[in-house]
Amino acid sequence: MVRAMQLAELAAKHDAAADDPKLWTNVLAEVPLFASLNQRHRRKVAGVANMRRFHDGAVLMKQGQAGDAMYVLLDGEVTVRPPGLKAFTLGVGSFVGELALLDGGPRTATVVARGDVLALSIGRARFHKLLLSEPRIAVAIAEELARRLRSAQPA
Repeated sequence: MVRAMQLAELAAKHDAAADDPKLWTNVLAEVPLFASLNQRHRRKVAGVANMRRFHDGAVLMKQGQAGDAMYVLLDGEVTVRPPGLKAFTLGVGSFVGELALLDGGPRTATVVARGDVLALSIGRARFHKLLLSEPRIAVAIAEELARRLRSAQPA
């Protein structure tokens, strides 16, 4: 996570550099969903992403609405409010919206910025096209989601 914070600080100082996908490839190595990908595949994922900035209180996604992107937090924190469950906070290196990225279904929680947030936004259409051209990326993501599902199941 230290590397992610250093990159976020660099981007804040040099806004032009923030749009360079190569700058964020190393950050993706720290994100569990992309950690098992090799450098070339992470560079391809970063290449389909855009930078998004959210101000304090901005809604990144609202529960029940259609989803078309996921976000990797590069700087700042968000509050995740799942219906019927206790809200929790996520910070640098975390990601939200991955289910909608894969299936286009409705958001399962509302996510709100806590302070200023810098995020890598990965849109569904471009990501889907990437998965079709790079099946290894799809396999790695499926494996990570399966691990997360298993760990969420009671023993």
